[in-house]
Amino acid sequence: MLKKVVLLAIPGVAPFEFGVVCEAFGIDRRDHGGPVFDFTIAAVEPGAVPTSMGYDMIIPNGLEAAADADLICVPAHDIESDVHPAIAAVIQDAAARGAWILSVCSGAFTLAKAGVLSGRSATTHWMHAERLARDFPDIDVDADVLFVEDGRIITSAGTAAGIDACLHLIRSELGASAANVVARRMVVPPQRAGGQSQYIATPIPASQSDSFAEVTDWMLENLDQELTIDELAHRALMSPRTFARRFKADLGATPGAWLNRQRLLRAQMLLEESGLSLDGVAAESGFGTAAVMRHHFAKTLNTTPAAYRRAFSVRELA
Repeated sequence: MLKKVVLLAIPGVAPFEFGVVCEAFGIDRRDHGGPVFDFTIAAVEPGAVPTSMGYDMIIPNGLEAAADADLICVPAHDIESDVHPAIAAVIQDAAARGAWILSVCSGAFTLAKAGVLSGRSATTHWMHAERLARDFPDIDVDADVLFVEDGRIITSAGTAAGIDACLHLIRSELGASAANVVARRMVVPPQRAGGQSQYIATPIPASQSDSFAEVTDWMLENLDQELTIDELAHRALMSPRTFARRFKADLGATPGAWLNRQRLLRAQMLLEESGLSLDGVAAESGFGTAAVMRHHFAKTLNTTPAAYRRAFSVRELA
């Protein structure tokens, strides 16, 4: 049973992500039928702990509070810093005794440096995912999810995904009703759909040369049309096979994949800024039907066009 929760205060900690854990586990919600946790914030040495925003937090508790915790939480902090041996020991001990460990955003780097993610799947903020995979090749990094649970270790993506991870753990340990009470008090959905891809601003891939500039410009101007390899190759004055090979070498994707990505970007823009129906957006972006567009949103962004519009539409927010 999840009862005792310890949040580690690490120098350079990001206050928002730190606060996410405090909000999820540190508030007594018994008056609303919610859970109550034995919540403690601990530091290597009691006293001032600097944050990433330039001010200090005064933490009265040392790491001895973590010795019997059911959950150790590691918030986002400076990924360039070395992990203090005492922090690493707390994390390693928690993993060895089967306690839960949860990181928010760049906190995954601390878990990786402590060695508890070796051979596991994990995630972190999409901005840092490539580095986590490069620095720790023995970790299977998934940059397209809000959080990953592997064994009793949960890693979350950036900022708000930490809320999703905390609610997931509460739901897993205490049930949906407990998670719903916490979510309602936090004024967030108890279970959010989607992944990180929908939050990443993906620019149009830059060509390595101007060989395809004319044809790609024409493709972008005609996304709502059916564009075949034969037609594109004819415009590029190449055979279809040569066109496909050179296009991938120059732009890093097949013509079909590149085209689908640009259609997806167009659809995202229309969902954000226009009042077109889903069928209208699908037609304008070249997907043809809302069903086909829905397939590509699910495959690439792990969400639906309707959910994307609710989350990002300027008209919805106005």
